[in-house]
Amino acid sequence: MKDGRPRSWVAIVSMVLMSLLWCLPTLGLLVTSFRTKDDAATSGWWTTLLDPFGAGWTTGNYAKVFDQADMGTALLNSIVVAIPATILPIMFAAFAAYAFTFMDFTGKDALFVIIVAVMVVPIQVAFQPLLDLLGPRHLGISGQYIAVWLLHTGFGMPLAVYTLRNYMATLPRSIVESAKIDGCGHYQTFWRLVFPMSMPAIAAFATLQFLWVWNDLLIAKLFLKSDNSTVIVKLQGLLGTQGQGAELLTAGAFLSMILPMLVFVVLQRFLVRGMTAGAVKG
Repeated sequence: MKDGRPRSWVAIVSMVLMSLLWCLPTLGLLVTSFRTKDDAATSGWWTTLLDPFGAGWTTGNYAKVFDQADMGTALLNSIVVAIPATILPIMFAAFAAYAFTFMDFTGKDALFVIIVAVMVVPIQVAFQPLLDLLGPRHLGISGQYIAVWLLHTGFGMPLAVYTLRNYMATLPRSIVESAKIDGCGHYQTFWRLVFPMSMPAIAAFATLQFLWVWNDLLIAKLFLKSDNSTVIVKLQGLLGTQGQGAELLTAGAFLSMILPMLVFVVLQRFLVRGMTAGAVKG
């Protein structure tokens, strides 16, 4: 290895086997999405790999998903929901984390403990009061994108503040003090120094937040209408009460996985670094 340690072939073989086992369900989903309903019900997906030329491949499942379930619009709705719901909590949490790290004010530690404690509260307990608050009797924004953006921002803020604050605590304070001596205010220090140096933690949380929002079912089902529902809500509607539409479910599920996989592949190198920063100091 680069640091001089000998390679462990046991570790290499174990990691290869674990990777294959981890990817096996995704491969099965992909293969099944190109099979007819009768073939999927009578034989396993691996039989098509043993005899690929004799299998009855079809792209009709994907055509039906786009034509009957309007999956294209659902994918666009998911993008419209996920991108602002990822950017907004990062924007607010970055300012809060900077304040908790580099500014002194009364009750700072107690307020931070309260914010972290909110993470243990299940989001399901807030659905009923939020349905009433965002409903027609009060704000009247239930069923609109802005309602879902606000909910995901509020539910994602505690983890974002905790993650970014722990990372910013590892940054050298001498740089911030030098900027203060040079006449920079908090706004300039944040945007020119702290924010660029915190990019690994920001990218790590952005990955987790995007995946959470993209795969969310409860909030999208409760606070959006049928005409602007997300891809996960559409997937749930593909499977009927008696199992009909199972062949469409595999095609729709694989389509819903493509964008999250691309986001994870692009930002994966920041994920571990950003989440573990600040966990151990000294």
